[in-house]
Amino acid sequence: MKISKVELTHLDVPFTAHTNSQMQYWLPHWRIVQICKLTMDNGVVGWGETIPNYTWSKVPGDIEDRIVGKEAGALLWQDELGAGVQIALFDAIGKSLNVPIYRLLGPKVRNWSPISWWAMDMLPRDWARQCADAVKQGYMSAKLKARTWYDLHASIRAILRVVPEQFRIDLDFNGTLDNAANAVQMLKSLEQYEQVAMIESPIPQGDVAGNAHIRQRINRPVAMHFGSPPPMTTLAEDIADGFVVCAGASNIMRQNTICDTANKPFWLQLVGTGITTTWAAHLGAACIQAKWPAITCMNIWRSQLIKPTIELRGGFHRVPERPGLGVQVDRAAIRRYTVDYSWVDQPRHVYRYSRASGEVTYFSCSKETLHSEYPRNALPICEAGSSLVPVGDDRTRRFSDLYREVNREGTLRRMERGRRTRRK
Repeated sequence: MKISKVELTHLDVPFTAHTNSQMQYWLPHWRIVQICKLTMDNGVVGWGETIPNYTWSKVPGDIEDRIVGKEAGALLWQDELGAGVQIALFDAIGKSLNVPIYRLLGPKVRNWSPISWWAMDMLPRDWARQCADAVKQGYMSAKLKARTWYDLHASIRAILRVVPEQFRIDLDFNGTLDNAANAVQMLKSLEQYEQVAMIESPIPQGDVAGNAHIRQRINRPVAMHFGSPPPMTTLAEDIADGFVVCAGASNIMRQNTICDTANKPFWLQLVGTGITTTWAAHLGAACIQAKWPAITCMNIWRSQLIKPTIELRGGFHRVPERPGLGVQVDRAAIRRYTVDYSWVDQPRHVYRYSRASGEVTYFSCSKETLHSEYPRNALPICEAGSSLVPVGDDRTRRFSDLYREVNREGTLRRMERGRRTRRK
């Protein structure tokens, strides 16, 4: 079975309204989805998708030269062909052999794959809204982007008021707690909440001694991205209870073998709409250590791009039994969202960090740069009453003046109480 044609199409799939209120200022380019359609010489069509501005592997620009006319089976495990092409290859071969994808990956170990909601850092009321929506859609856990510029206790209490007691919260700090001393103090304070289930990357993962110190002193599982530090270091120093796995099929199966040998669970982190989410379910069916809920971020988009849409039961996704992916792409949605661009810019904005004292700091940097700018400005860790919000361009002179001043200085710190403003 040879590949006779490859077609790549960019879509601009809108976020849900509530997600977009925050994501437009941070990762608007995640709206771009690249659909891959592979046509085989036997007439079978395989479908895949890539989130090109995020994913573990983009589809290379010379993909047509690399794969057209080649035997599909010989390309199946080449992760370097990109996420969308690899998913489409597995879909096409599974359809041709009349078997679901998981049978191409290995013995089936589960019929239902766990999956989690995902949300970026938000104010307490917004996290509560996100988690309430998660429960309505069948999720029983959420992985949330915890950050030091929020009152984290207020956020968790807001969530617990709107979710059942079985709902679990996983907190991803992306290293923003900075050091073991900060992390232990903060994470120990969170142990009062039984629903806080796991902690991901509390400090930079390369700090082996610091991560060992944290794991020895907190009473929650710690997850780290596989590969940093090297897995043998992570295992020898025993600094993680499990892993975050984000890779192509070949590397995922290799990492699964290592995790299984060490008896370390992991969650699959493969970002995408319903197409990628279904791919993750097949991988989860064949990976014995994929015991933690997968993170696909499917919930952030308005459309899953598949029919029928995925319905969850108790936080689990039923692994399809039909050939290939076992789902149909929503061709009407693909036509509706097709675009001729591959990037979306952030709207003009600044970030406003406020403290209960009335002190406010404005930042001109990106959210990623804020990870280092925030501690550089000697600001506190999850202080009570603190919050950070994007301030968008409302086309007023007031915003223009603020934007110009903040960008000139990089940061702007002052006291703000009601309508009165005093420079500090």
